Amino acid sequence: MTRRQSPARRREARAGYLFLLPFAVVFTAMLVVPLVYSAYLSLYRRQLVGGTAFVGLANYARALKDQEFLAGVGRVGLVLLVQVPVMLVLALVLALVLDSGRLHLKRFVRLAVFVPYAVPAVIAALMWGYLYGRDFGPFAQLAKALGVAPFDFLGNGTMLGSIMNIVTWSFVGYNMIIMYSALRTVPAELYEAARIDGAGEFQIAWSIKVPALRPAIILTVIFSVIGSFQLFNEPSILRSIAPNVITRGYTPNLYAYNQAFAAQDMNYSAAIAFLLGFVIMIVSYVFQLTTRRKAAAA
Repeated sequence: MTRRQSPARRREARAGYLFLLPFAVVFTAMLVVPLVYSAYLSLYRRQLVGGTAFVGLANYARALKDQEFLAGVGRVGLVLLVQVPVMLVLALVLALVLDSGRLHLKRFVRLAVFVPYAVPAVIAALMWGYLYGRDFGPFAQLAKALGVAPFDFLGNGTMLGSIMNIVTWSFVGYNMIIMYSALRTVPAELYEAARIDGAGEFQIAWSIKVPALRPAIILTVIFSVIGSFQLFNEPSILRSIAPNVITRGYTPNLYAYNQAFAAQDMNYSAAIAFLLGFVIMIVSYVFQLTTRRKAAAA
């Protein structure tokens, strides 16, 4: 026998649903509907003869054989393997230094490290593009003053490193704040007990603080994986300075954009975007599964 809710409880329930309704409408209109429509587009192809035709997974098969797309995936994979560990290690060290209480002007340092994240990505790319410039940048002017050839930050062999530097500069502070906030939740009694037992500051950091940061580190790694595969603003801006180095497929997101708006191939662009989403999902899942197994084994 089911109990009937009172009128007051039913009114409360309706009020709760009404509060959720604006979010549900915006979420559906801005995320669900575009995703469904993009999935629909990815299954079709516009042809010169016959118009738009259903091709199933042919666009996905084409992307898996597209060397330009695969080269872009390889570049962001390199960013993931090189830039992300460097960025997260820097963020971890800064968070540990701030939490140690031995740093002077702690609030100023914390704000100074975080400020680059508040700079819009387009502005950051424009600013670093100016700094990297061989003809007008300060590094080039300094090299000319010293009578040496300016370093080519935007060459074929250095462009990816230059982009990694911009991303690191922008996101170290963001990841540092996540880790520092997690450290502030660790009870101070643990540190005091460790010091009584004779542990030094390095031992406390390695044996107590870093293990306590495991959930925050996993979160920052997943965010960084997603951000690496979504790399777009930096290569898009720097392309105007070095068009011979940054091609239309330099990163997967840039390739999808150019396929959609330059080549006018919305169907293939949608397939690339969905394929990239699958790659991000798989990489994130593998990382989570690996960390869970290591945590269980420990």
